[in-house]
Amino acid sequence: MQLGFAMLCVGSIRAKNTMNIMLTNVLDAAANGLFYYLFGFAYGSPFNGFIGRHYFALGLIPSSSYDYNNFLYQWAFAIAVAGITSGSIAERTQFVAYLIYSSFLTGFVYPVVSHWVWTTDGWASAFRTNKFLFDNGVIDFAGSGVVHIVGGVVGLWGALIEGPRIGRFDIRVDRWRCVVIVQRLLFLELSCFGSVGMGSTPIRSTKSQVFTLPSTIMASGARWGGWR
Repeated sequence: MQLGFAMLCVGSIRAKNTMNIMLTNVLDAAANGLFYYLFGFAYGSPFNGFIGRHYFALGLIPSSSYDYNNFLYQWAFAIAVAGITSGSIAERTQFVAYLIYSSFLTGFVYPVVSHWVWTTDGWASAFRTNKFLFDNGVIDFAGSGVVHIVGGVVGLWGALIEGPRIGRFDIRVDRWRCVVIVQRLLFLELSCFGSVGMGSTPIRSTKSQVFTLPSTIMASGARWGGWR
């Protein structure tokens, strides 16, 4: 999925900024992964209704509740949040500024929101005893709220603060950029079967898995219908 984000960004910017946007996507997976390892996974672990405090730098792992696969799974979602926002502020952000912002996003902002919804004691979790929102809690499938809303809101504010890309649309879009954009969308379509089709919410039966795959196809079709 990160490769798809990178390809979309490259196809949507001017050639002079290609190296910068590619480095930011590498930064999402590498440097931001380090911050999620040191702080983010701990802030997203169970403790109280607002924030976690266990497993800094994966200390005390493996345990009866968490293993290394839990970290890898959540790390993939954390860098996806940064990838969503990187495209929103493309061509308008210095590399060092992006490093600071994305590290804070993956090391603190996303983990806290994921703690609210996905842990057993988060204030909005569907797994806690006293449930929020009509005694149901927030039921989030495949990060539709935790990942995409967080990334979208942060990206929207970044774009509003930095303003438009002056001169970007005065240049005719080359054919190779269109090819890269379509390639990215197809890569993302394939990755959706893993991240969205299987879902971040645990699927407990093969019957449920089979049902989620057609749902993913229909959701992707609706997205393509609205894309231009």
